[in-house]
Amino acid sequence: MDALKRSLIEKAGHDFGFEYTVSETPESITLGSARHPLHVEIALAASNFRLHFGNAKHQLLNELKRDFPLHDREILSDSVNSMAVVFKRAAALAHALPNQAENDFGSALTAELNKLPEGVKNTEVERIVRQRVGQDTYRKAMLEYWGGACAVTGVAMPEVLRASHALPWAECESDAQRLDVFNGFLLTANLDALFDRFLISFDSNGIVLIAEDISENDREFLGLHSNLSLRWVANQHEPYLAQHRLRLKARQTKNSQGGSE
Repeated sequence: MDALKRSLIEKAGHDFGFEYTVSETPESITLGSARHPLHVEIALAASNFRLHFGNAKHQLLNELKRDFPLHDREILSDSVNSMAVVFKRAAALAHALPNQAENDFGSALTAELNKLPEGVKNTEVERIVRQRVGQDTYRKAMLEYWGGACAVTGVAMPEVLRASHALPWAECESDAQRLDVFNGFLLTANLDALFDRFLISFDSNGIVLIAEDISENDREFLGLHSNLSLRWVANQHEPYLAQHRLRLKARQTKNSQGGSE
């Protein structure tokens, strides 16, 4: 691999989530990042670049398969530009998926708590700081996982996107659950409000489920229709979604019996 190709690869890596060189040989170069643990080895393969994700976890590889043809941990790219697209998506997934988000939360929380006066441990102040930092970390991870676009509509305006939880924040048993990108979806504000109140949910295939007590008139104003569906749904979403669907069903049962929220 000549010096020009190496320079172009390193620049693409630096710009799209792999900012430093881990190692290199005459035939290849391996890039990594301080923000996530993923490494990618790039080598020439005929007229293509071979991108090998040797230390990627199966969960991340399964997500990459949604966007790129992947075989034996490898993706072939025919140009530096197409390689940059792979870099960007792989880095976003590496930074968003469970464990990494939890690690980021731990570091950010420690930094925030260190700014506070002595004596706040186990107080309401610490609880508020913990929740704020956790929700910021979760939102960032969700934006990265969903590529900055609504999980249903594809709207890509961060100002109107919300990181929704299927299992509510207050009911999660651990930070790992609260920060799990599979515990919810990135949704536009109206869909987030409906999802949060168990007025909509999604079946195991990602098709929207709409509460029966939402009138046809309100459905039209809210943009709700039976053709709405998640852009994709992973197996890891299902345990959380199953609980969420039960809450929608329980809410409908309560309302049909004359109860109220």
